[in-house]
Amino acid sequence: MTDSIKLSAGTGSSVVVERCQVCGSTDLKSVLFLGYLPPVNQMRSIGELPQEQPAYPAELLGCQNCQLVQIGLIVDPNILFPPEYPYTSGTTKILRDNFAEMYEECQTLIPLKSDDLVIDIGSNDGTLLSNFKNGGHRVQGIEPTQRGEIANEKGIPTAIAFFGNEIATKVRAEKGPAKIITATNVFAHIENIHDIVENILLLLDQNGVFISESHYLLSLVETLQYDTIYHEHLRYYSLQSLQYLLNMHGLEVFHAKQIPTHGGSIRVYAARKGVYPIQPTVQALLNKEAALGIDTEQLQAFKHNVVLSKLQLHSLLLDIKKQGQRIYGIGAPSRASTLINYVGLDDGIVDCVLEVKGSYKTGKYMPGTLIPVIDEAKLFEDQPEYALLLSWHIADELAPKLTQKGFKGKYIVPLPIPRILEVT
Repeated sequence: MTDSIKLSAGTGSSVVVERCQVCGSTDLKSVLFLGYLPPVNQMRSIGELPQEQPAYPAELLGCQNCQLVQIGLIVDPNILFPPEYPYTSGTTKILRDNFAEMYEECQTLIPLKSDDLVIDIGSNDGTLLSNFKNGGHRVQGIEPTQRGEIANEKGIPTAIAFFGNEIATKVRAEKGPAKIITATNVFAHIENIHDIVENILLLLDQNGVFISESHYLLSLVETLQYDTIYHEHLRYYSLQSLQYLLNMHGLEVFHAKQIPTHGGSIRVYAARKGVYPIQPTVQALLNKEAALGIDTEQLQAFKHNVVLSKLQLHSLLLDIKKQGQRIYGIGAPSRASTLINYVGLDDGIVDCVLEVKGSYKTGKYMPGTLIPVIDEAKLFEDQPEYALLLSWHIADELAPKLTQKGFKGKYIVPLPIPRILEVT
């Protein structure tokens, strides 16, 4: 099945998805087309003259067989995840808290010993693994970008490599099998998913556990998160489609839960069949999916609502700009690039985007635009009339903090229904 995807029409740096990435079916239906989007983490330095930049079609496809929802074009990971990739998980409190909570949950579900090995695929700056290291366990990160050097400096052993058979074989030979392998916000990002699962099994102890966290399809549809659609995200899992994939490789899901990260994700624990008792959480979440009926009809309604949301945001911003008022963006997560490019925002609409001090994105332009990303101190110095919350999924947490720090203006929450938020 992976071969059939590799043999689809391609340009060298991209491959058109003509068969489902999980089951190989050719019965794929278009769900939504967001236009041609630039890589969300390819950012040019402020002052650099505009030059040719790649942009790739962003179409969402639904498999009528296994129900996987997936992007319609696979882009070369070297383009999407360059060595200077700016994202660091440790700068986001909700992620730090999430990884700490995961560690605590592992203590209740998995019999962990001090000499057990924990491997994190796409380990970034080592934030997740630091919880296991501090708990006295052996850890190993695998990370393709320079963010892995941050982890090495913190004493978390990290191999700088894309995950595949070569690095899996090397780590197994050097460290032995892993009791836990994690893949958070990365299991939906990697091409040739069947090869990935087989290499996870190569690394996993016979009684080991694979834990994945991915954007959750239900959250995407329920809260209209079209901004989470970009080329780094190859697949949008429901528990049904994820279970279908894992079952193909002799793994069974024994625990699943919704978590709040990235606006709504799914955490899934899987092991070889029969090793762990299946928790009631699995059937409960499958029942919820069945009740909501994520089918072609609901996905078409999602498309309609996305279009309406875009037009409503245009209308809201038009009224503000007619009055000559300023709008500063808050936060430059990857999802902000999709929203800005799909809605068609530019530096005439959004003056700048502000990031926390120390962000690797500061001093760059938002992808596909000349909107500069600068230190958030400018929000309090300039006091614009409006702040556009590009990390809108944490608006209720973010807006009061900014007001407390001294911002006197109003907030724009762009999704799911654009609205003005006033904090007193």
